[in-house]
Amino acid sequence: MSISPMSINRSATRIVLRRAAAVTALTAAGVLAAAGAASAHVTVHPESYEKGATDGVLTFRVPNEEDSASTTKVQVYLPTDHPVLGVMVHPQDGWTPKVTTTKLKTPVKTDDGTITEAVSAITWTGGKIGAGQYEDFDVAFGQLPESGDQLVFKTLQTYSDGNVARWIEAPTGGDEPENPAPVLKLTAGTAGDDASAAPATEKKSTAAAATDASDSTARGLGIAGLVVGVLGLAAAGFAIVRSRATRS
Repeated sequence: MSISPMSINRSATRIVLRRAAAVTALTAAGVLAAAGAASAHVTVHPESYEKGATDGVLTFRVPNEEDSASTTKVQVYLPTDHPVLGVMVHPQDGWTPKVTTTKLKTPVKTDDGTITEAVSAITWTGGKIGAGQYEDFDVAFGQLPESGDQLVFKTLQTYSDGNVARWIEAPTGGDEPENPAPVLKLTAGTAGDDASAAPATEKKSTAAAATDASDSTARGLGIAGLVVGVLGLAAAGFAIVRSRATRS
């Protein structure tokens, strides 16, 4: 039984298209997965403050990265070697905060006197963050440390199935660690600048801008994956046309 050139061409076309479609799907899936993983950990907003800033707000954003479990407990640990002074927790609907204080090894002298204790941990329980959702936890402070380059807030995120995500790894100057802790950069103020923190509304805008930037990055990665897929299909089409031209 003879096989016509037309049948061969059809078979070759189907094989090329299937391979191109598979490459496109895998590329897009890989890019989107990488974008999701990059934004799934706990972060602090804004990303930086001036050293010694006063009367500001830190927002800890906690996304739920599990599909079949809810976040039911969040524990944020504050550094005590460079303590954050005057910490107050904003009321959060459905959540009950517990503030833990500790005695400082090195008391801090301020204009209002010497501080010997500071908040070392804040634990929120009673609420729930479902799949595909996040929660913002606001913490006000009286004063940030005047020394150091950054503050690392190690965080534990407990799920309803008992799993605990440990966001406790500090950056080391290279690639982002696998389980990064929220990090606040401390910047040096310029001469004549007021070290006071910006108004809370401005801080919310800063946090929103950071979130938008993260979303834009994820969208960019997604578009890049689709572009690669389109190029793959174009290459497949070119190969088909070339194959037919050769046979004719």
